[in-house]
Amino acid sequence: MGAELERTKIIQLILDGKTEQALEILSQHYRVEKPKIKVGLPKGKAYVLACYVPKNNTIYFKKGEYIYNPFIVLHEFYHVIRYSMKKHRGNEKLADKFAIEFLKKL
Repeated sequence: MGAELERTKIIQLILDGKTEQALEILSQHYRVEKPKIKVGLPKGKAYVLACYVPKNNTIYFKKGEYIYNPFIVLHEFYHVIRYSMKKHRGNEKLADKFAIEFLKKL
């Protein structure tokens, strides 16, 4: 499968609510453990739309509808990649850039 087709497929899966499948493809491509997803934020994170908690490898979404948002999912997945590289999870601007670049290449 070509990179362009894969990106399109990933975005479509997220839009269709099949975010787990999209994360599986992304995780295989970037060779990281697939994160779990949950609705509802951990304590102290009420101000964000979503967050990644490395301790339990979970992306938490403030609202269920955010699971269908490719930008939010990709932004959080960037943190998964960075943490798996044993580097700082990366700042928010870099996570935004990763998501934007991914979406621009469609």
